[in-house]
Amino acid sequence: MLNLKEIQLQYVTNQAGEKTAVLLPIEGFQELMEDIEDLAAIAERREELTVSHDALLAELKRDGLI
Repeated sequence: MLNLKEIQLQYVTNQAGEKTAVLLPIEGFQELMEDIEDLAAIAERREELTVSHDALLAELKRDGLI
């Protein structure tokens, strides 16, 4: 997860000194995009039924995966 306190952000300002944009290192941008993709996947799957841990383990064992 991206920690904004660790990223050295740079701001673009207009002539009045108001912040209009932000620059961040490419690594920070990539982490941010991954976090957004993860959150989107979670949101899409929000309505899916859940399975207990024990049931999942039993299914994996039954299928010979563990």
